[in-house]
Amino acid sequence: MPTIRGAALAFAAVFSGLSLGASISTAQAQTAVDAAQELANMLDSATVEMSGDNVVSALRGAAEAGQPIALWQLGLMYESGLGVEKDQARAFQYFSQIADQNADAPPRSLDADIVAQSFLKVGDYYLSGVPGAGIDADNDRAHRLILHAAAYFGDADAQYRAGVLYLDPNELGPNPLQSARWLSLAARKGHPAAQARLGELLLSGDGIEAQPIDGLMWLAIAQRRSIGTSDEFWIRELSETALRNAPPAQMEAAIRAAEAIGPQFGPY
Repeated sequence: MPTIRGAALAFAAVFSGLSLGASISTAQAQTAVDAAQELANMLDSATVEMSGDNVVSALRGAAEAGQPIALWQLGLMYESGLGVEKDQARAFQYFSQIADQNADAPPRSLDADIVAQSFLKVGDYYLSGVPGAGIDADNDRAHRLILHAAAYFGDADAQYRAGVLYLDPNELGPNPLQSARWLSLAARKGHPAAQARLGELLLSGDGIEAQPIDGLMWLAIAQRRSIGTSDEFWIRELSETALRNAPPAQMEAAIRAAEAIGPQFGPY
């Protein structure tokens, strides 16, 4: 994903003239999503010398000007209830606006990561429906949105989700070959959950040719990369069980491969 230090500064301009007790660390904002998250952290922890209503008003002003970062941040706020009353319908509307207005944005453009993540968010909403917004569940539409984020934008989260959908007989599967394709794309971007699921699929050989050493390698890499993430527990359990039950020669070969290949993946 492209770096957007400049975009973080541009979004910070929404708050120009307002007295804040903290500043956005733009040197650390590597993507549009990172910049939005930094803003959320700042607003959550800073001593802000203005009311919460004014913060939301400033965000809405930026959103009305079409700034994807502002639309994304408002979507997250209404989705979680952080600083505003929780409202899934409004969250859906903000994420939908980003997706609708930027569907053909260049995949390496400034806000491509936020656009891709918005497609993923809207796809998730369509999987379950949004009663408050009059949106019924629509699996076909959900699949198209998620696959657009995966294929056009190359988003690792979306590619992982596509891989999982192709394993589910109630969604796009079972199609292990397609699943392995999508999981592999996300795994090679450093996505720990995709690495774990790909490893599990290669190890079992369920519907594809078994590659136990490669499978164990991906599980070992996933275990290391998932430390400190929300996926750490299930990945560790899956990896440790697989490695414990593997023949010693396969386990040793997989660990050597993981040590050789693992360092190539940057921070996810």
